[in-house]
Amino acid sequence: MTTFTHAVPDEAALPRLAAALAAALPSRAFVAVHGDLGAGKTTFVKQVAGAAGIEATEVVSPTFGLIHIHDGPRCRIVHADMYRLPDAADLHETGWDDAIAPPCWAFVEWPERITAALPADRLDVVIAIDGPTSRTFSFTPTGPLHEAAITRLHDLLAV
Repeated sequence: MTTFTHAVPDEAALPRLAAALAAALPSRAFVAVHGDLGAGKTTFVKQVAGAAGIEATEVVSPTFGLIHIHDGPRCRIVHADMYRLPDAADLHETGWDDAIAPPCWAFVEWPERITAALPADRLDVVIAIDGPTSRTFSFTPTGPLHEAAITRLHDLLAV
């Protein structure tokens, strides 16, 4: 699969990327968000949620609750942080299956904790810290549904 990379010089430039991704995602999407502590994983999800019509201030890190659900006018966003989950086998105890059963965009921080449970068709997003405010986002689709989304994302950002 093709990886698409996009540099974001500062947080003020993030809404454009988030809006393009929100326009490109299909009605059911799974986004695995990778990055070091402080990379901006939750900030990224917050911006995408805002672009989808969800009040961005309501989107906070799900570190302690593990899963937050945000219903918006365009979509449902399931935002999960698996950092504290010991193993993918424990995922069923979190209510995960019920949370993602309806059509939604699932954004998972620390997806490497649940590798065995990740869907084959998903979008892997890696956020690399380039400097105090700059980040590079790498988008790698792992199936046809998300491949089409990345093609659209690329086209939207090329304008």
